[in-house]
Amino acid sequence: MRYFKNAIRHVAIVSSIFLLSIATGCSKPADKPNTANGAVVSQTSATQSAPSKLGDLSEFRGIAADVAALVSKNDLPAAKTRIKDLESSWDSAEAGIKPRAASDWHVLDKAIDRALSALRAGSPNQTQCKAAMDDLMKTFESLQGK
Repeated sequence: MRYFKNAIRHVAIVSSIFLLSIATGCSKPADKPNTANGAVVSQTSATQSAPSKLGDLSEFRGIAADVAALVSKNDLPAAKTRIKDLESSWDSAEAGIKPRAASDWHVLDKAIDRALSALRAGSPNQTQCKAAMDDLMKTFESLQGK
């Protein structure tokens, strides 16, 4: 009888540990799923925009695309304001993104810094800002699916 109680106790402990490990999963938050208006994006489009080693960069790329559009319209004051959003969100996400692929993070960080410098120049030049934003967008593309 004593053996039976010990066996049941051990089975209960092992089962509890197993169930807790399944229920809690990894402590690291998962990347955001690819969604469009709440619906899951098809496998084809998910493959085309596969996340980089850094994870899902679509939020940052979207802001950069907004800035690039403003620069193309020669609305540099609005672009300067919008790129602040990119800087803030990039800096706040650094701790979660940088450890995934530090060298890729540095490449993208430097491209963001060049775009920031071009837009924050004493008198920003539309051509230089456009070149910096083109470089930034190419950097996003090169890291995609890497």
